[in-house]
Amino acid sequence: MDKVQREEILAEEIRQWEERIYSYESSDFELLYQKAVESGFSLIPEEKQAEFFTMVDNMLFHLHAMIQGSHVQQDARERILSSARIFSEEIIDLEDMKSLSADQLKYIAEQQIARHRLYSFAQGGISGMGGAALMATDLPAIAVINLRLVQLIAMTYGYEVNTPKEMMISLKVFQCGTMPMRLQSVGLDELKEIIMDEEEAYFFEGNEEMANISWLEQPLKQVMKYLAISLLRKKKVQGLPLFSMVVGAGNNYSLTRRVSEFAHRFYQYRYLKEKAGA
Repeated sequence: MDKVQREEILAEEIRQWEERIYSYESSDFELLYQKAVESGFSLIPEEKQAEFFTMVDNMLFHLHAMIQGSHVQQDARERILSSARIFSEEIIDLEDMKSLSADQLKYIAEQQIARHRLYSFAQGGISGMGGAALMATDLPAIAVINLRLVQLIAMTYGYEVNTPKEMMISLKVFQCGTMPMRLQSVGLDELKEIIMDEEEAYFFEGNEEMANISWLEQPLKQVMKYLAISLLRKKKVQGLPLFSMVVGAGNNYSLTRRVSEFAHRFYQYRYLKEKAGA
């Protein structure tokens, strides 16, 4: 099977993924949960809401920059390039990654995805052991794991996420991946519009707001997870709170699985779109 046929199969897989997103119908429980969240926030003055969302946006921007500038991420960047050179000795920089085939890039990306799903699972299990300190560090840790994974997937497909434009795109991908599935179609449409014209623009021109009431549903679910852990951690099996550890690990793994699938499919879509344009 040649490269063109493989890309046609990948394009069909992406179409099916898009169809699942666009045809998703919310359950009664999801709608009830949405109304409960909106009702809760309606009690807060709009001015305070705006301040809170701005604070969350700034935290995400700084967290993204901190991860991107870390030595760990730079080492991961070099490992991606080293893996790519197994397939082609002409790979010098991330831009050259786009010369690889879809299957080769998928193989490299899936290595990153598998590793970070394991990190997420382990982090959830640790938080499930209970204790204020462990649970307090879980939300920042799971945000770092998923933001870092989105960055690595973007780099695998040849995008430097240290420019303002690519930074915002990767943050938007992270946002969409963590949003409820019923709202991902809106985020996907926004991302498609952003990359509609793949000019070599350095700055991002668009809506830079990230946090909103709908997006906060996922962090609030994390808070509910901590409540469940607090209730279950006293039930121990051979001295370990296995039930609460399973809740923590399963919840974190499910989140990273959803984020990684969205990010990987989006960058595959972008890769195929650029090739078709070329």
